[in-house]
Amino acid sequence: MPQQHIGFIGASGLMGHGIAKNLLAKGFRLTLTVHHNRERVADLLANGAQEARAPDALGDCDVVILCVTGTPQVEECLLGENGLLPAAKAGMVIIDTSTSEPESTQRLGAQCAARNVVLVDAPLARSAPEAEAGKLNTMVGATPEVFARIEPIFKAYCENIFHVGGPSAGHTIKLLNNFVAQAICTASAEAFAVGAKAGVDLRELVRVISAGGVNSGLFQAMAKTLDGDFSGLTFELDNARKDVRYYGHLAETMVVPAPVGQAVHQSLSIASALGHGAKYVPALVTAQEQLSGARIAPAV
Repeated sequence: MPQQHIGFIGASGLMGHGIAKNLLAKGFRLTLTVHHNRERVADLLANGAQEARAPDALGDCDVVILCVTGTPQVEECLLGENGLLPAAKAGMVIIDTSTSEPESTQRLGAQCAARNVVLVDAPLARSAPEAEAGKLNTMVGATPEVFARIEPIFKAYCENIFHVGGPSAGHTIKLLNNFVAQAICTASAEAFAVGAKAGVDLRELVRVISAGGVNSGLFQAMAKTLDGDFSGLTFELDNARKDVRYYGHLAETMVVPAPVGQAVHQSLSIASALGHGAKYVPALVTAQEQLSGARIAPAV
C-alpha cells in the first residue's frame, strides 16, 4: 500500500498540511497541487512530495485526497477548469475529506462512476493540532470493498476511523455531528452572556457544569474564553456557519423541522456579520458581549 501514488489537493490548509505530512512520514508517494501559499507546503516538498500544477495533473495517481472547504470547492476541483475528473485514470479513488452537502456527493459520485472512478466521502473531526499529530477522526462513506482497499491510507493520519455506511453517509454523519457541536458552542456563549448580565460568577457555572452530564470538551473550550483564551477550538467561525447551513439544507430535504438548527445558524450568522467570521468559533463570546453589553472575557 505505501507504494501507491497519492495526489493531494489542499495541503496548504490547516488540516491538509498535517494529513500530507503524515502520509509522507508513512512512506506514501505524494504529489500535491501548490497555489499561492507556498510557505505552507515548503517542508512537504523538501521532504519528498512532488508538485503538480493543477488538479488535472494528478490524473495518473491511484488515489487523490481533497482537503478543501466545502461543496463549491470540491465541485471546482473535480469539474472546473483543469479539473481532476476528466483527466482521472480508470480505477482511481477520490477521497473527499471536506464537509460537503450529501446531495452533491451523490451527484458527483455518479459522474465519477460513469468514468470508472470511485468517490469516497471521508470528512474529518478534531482540529489542526491532531492533524499534525496524525490523530484525526474520520467518518467514511464507501462500500465495504472500497473501504478495505483504502483503510491503510486513513491509518496514516487518523486515530479513529469510522466506516459509517455507503457513499454520502460520511458527509451526512459529519453534518449531524457539527450541528450538535455548534449547538453546544452557541448555547455556551449565550449562557455566559445571560449569566454575566444576571451578575453571577461564571466560574461557578463552569464548576457546576464540569461536574455533571452537561460537560464536554466543547464546553471546556468555550469556558477558556473566561481567561481570555479563544484558541480552545481552532475551527473558523465561517466554516461552522457553512456546516450548519448545510445541515439545515439536509433537514429541509428530509422534510424534518429544524428550529434548533435554524437558531444555531442565525447565532453564527450574526457573529459573522459583526466581523468575527474569520476568527475561531469561541469568538461567539465576543459577539455576545457586543450584542448584550455583558463583560464575559477579560478586557484586552
